Amino acid sequence: MPLNASFEDLLPRLASAVVMVLVGVVAIWYGGYLFLFLLAAVVGAMVWELARMVAPEDKTGAVVVAGAAAAALASCAVLPLGFALPLLILPAMIGVGRFESSRRVFALYTAFIGVAGLGLWVLRQDFGMVWMLWLVLLVVVTDVAGYFAGRIIGGPKFWPRVSPKKTWSGTVAGWIGAGLVGWGFMTQTIAGAELIGISIALAMASQLGDVTESALKRRAGVKDSSALIPGHGGLLDRFDGMLGASVLLLLVEQIIDFPPLPL
Repeated sequence: MPLNASFEDLLPRLASAVVMVLVGVVAIWYGGYLFLFLLAAVVGAMVWELARMVAPEDKTGAVVVAGAAAAALASCAVLPLGFALPLLILPAMIGVGRFESSRRVFALYTAFIGVAGLGLWVLRQDFGMVWMLWLVLLVVVTDVAGYFAGRIIGGPKFWPRVSPKKTWSGTVAGWIGAGLVGWGFMTQTIAGAELIGISIALAMASQLGDVTESALKRRAGVKDSSALIPGHGGLLDRFDGMLGASVLLLLVEQIIDFPPLPL
């Protein structure tokens, strides 16, 4: 394949990425309710995309579960997290009771989206803007490094049946990029060298989130989760990696003092 053809989608991807970065940076910078309500809207949109994939015939149901997911995360503004948790699982229960197919897939992935959204809210509230930016940057660098390395270097495919464009060269490049992000933040904060390992682990979780969403699309017989973002498809296509990284970070915070101090 000619090199130019490999990058034919680069311009719309870059334009959309710039807009998303600007909106995201403003929300992360201000934090508080602005960040929470933007996050709730994104979570709701991702659940809507998922519902449209697993039950395309039930358009009303997709709106119902999306609204429930957005409202559940937004409830963190007024409810303690312990009371918000059952609300985050409720959209999955609604889908199980309503949809005729792929109930288990919808339930598990919807709960996954809700918990990931909660993890991002907790990260911004408890650890501040710097560590929220660290997570966003390492996921973006993992994706960008994988994109360019995969198209320039090529080589063996990572999981060709599900995601034919992903290569092992791009996968490893993503780990290296995330490790460099961790090293950069380690030098500029109080964090110790364990941050590099955590960053690489989160990059792996991000990549697993990516291929899991690819498997869902393959099962649903669609190329993109939606057409909401030019050059990227849907919000699930863009934030699938962030979902995996966010959920793993929630676990990391319970196992390792975060941010990790020097040994």
